[in-house]
Amino acid sequence: MSTLVIEGGHRLEGRVAVEGNKNAALPLLAACLLTGEECVLTNVPRIGDVDVMARLLADLGASVEGIGTPTLTIRAAEIRTHEADRTLVGRLRGSVLLLAPLLARTGRARLAPPGGDFPARRSISTHLEALEAMGARLSEGRDHVLEAPDGLRPASMYLYEASVTGTETALLAAAAVPGTTEIRHAATEPHVVELCTFLARMGAEIIGAGSSTIRVTGAARLRGARHELGGDYIEAGSWAVVAAITGGEVAIDGARPEDIEVVAAVLQRMGIECGMVERSFVVKPSKPRAVRRIATGLWPSFPSDLVSLVTVLATQAEGRTLVHDWMYELRLFALEQMSGMGADLFLADAHRIIVNGPTRLRGGRTLDSRDLRSGMSLIAAGLAADGETRVAPLETVERGYSQLVDRLRSLGAKVTKVLD
Repeated sequence: MSTLVIEGGHRLEGRVAVEGNKNAALPLLAACLLTGEECVLTNVPRIGDVDVMARLLADLGASVEGIGTPTLTIRAAEIRTHEADRTLVGRLRGSVLLLAPLLARTGRARLAPPGGDFPARRSISTHLEALEAMGARLSEGRDHVLEAPDGLRPASMYLYEASVTGTETALLAAAAVPGTTEIRHAATEPHVVELCTFLARMGAEIIGAGSSTIRVTGAARLRGARHELGGDYIEAGSWAVVAAITGGEVAIDGARPEDIEVVAAVLQRMGIECGMVERSFVVKPSKPRAVRRIATGLWPSFPSDLVSLVTVLATQAEGRTLVHDWMYELRLFALEQMSGMGADLFLADAHRIIVNGPTRLRGGRTLDSRDLRSGMSLIAAGLAADGETRVAPLETVERGYSQLVDRLRSLGAKVTKVLD
């Protein structure tokens, strides 16, 4: 394990490029199991979560070349086992996306409880209900054990929750089943659309990608495909907020304008001068101001993955801001640590936090990066604080941010990675 040591008080300046969308990479990797032919993914983010998913595919019997690089070549000519490695599954919530491909290829799937951030509070019931609607049988027990000895069948289903990964599970299953499946109350995020694009290249017919109703006509035999991942708008938004918190000027390359605008809308309301300049999203030095309320929501509303970072920005804004993440519990709890840095925070409940600003943040503390997004937020707080701040374990944040230390340094941050 390692610790990031931060010398705060330095403005970030320069240019940074985002890699492919983390939340698209995991379902695309799972989709590669649906065919025995070769699939090639490019602009893959070089992050911990992708490495774990690639290792899971290899353990199941797939050939995976290029782990740790932006190009992955996968060929799953044979699935060796229907049971995913328990240790790896325990490190990655996205491992739940393996259920549908395993059922489609082997008729069986066994998955230990997936890990990742807040595993005890994040249900996979939507995934299981979608698979059961398509004919899978679920066995009782702590592990998720499903069987479809006669194969999956097309279905018409309504998802009780517009879950992103739940929608992706339904899409993965439907693509491998001859006939038409209709998915209503589907998630509409860009990474769901990206999965639809890839599955269509593999031979499925998909109508309604990006809408709440998706119709999938699957194929008995899917083919290999090649796909370049789109830029990660969550990563781009993270760099934008970090720039704003430090009063810096940063140009961010790689994010699509239609994706990053959901972040830009909130930053601009907070008085941050930002926007697309040619093909880059540029943040300029600004004086942040509070807004009455910032609330997360389903796409295209403000994403929950950035709520922790924007809360840190609110500590540097003039006035009072209520931040409301109605989608997930616990995401804001880690930010209570900032009270010891001088932040004026009141955690109203598991979903709401009230921030008064601006406050001058003080270093001199070691902060616990309890989950991926709050970990990046605490790094942002350390960058804005006076003195030295330590954030650990750094590996939690590196699950979702490639070459984090090097890129922070390239923007002028004074940071050091220390092995514990």
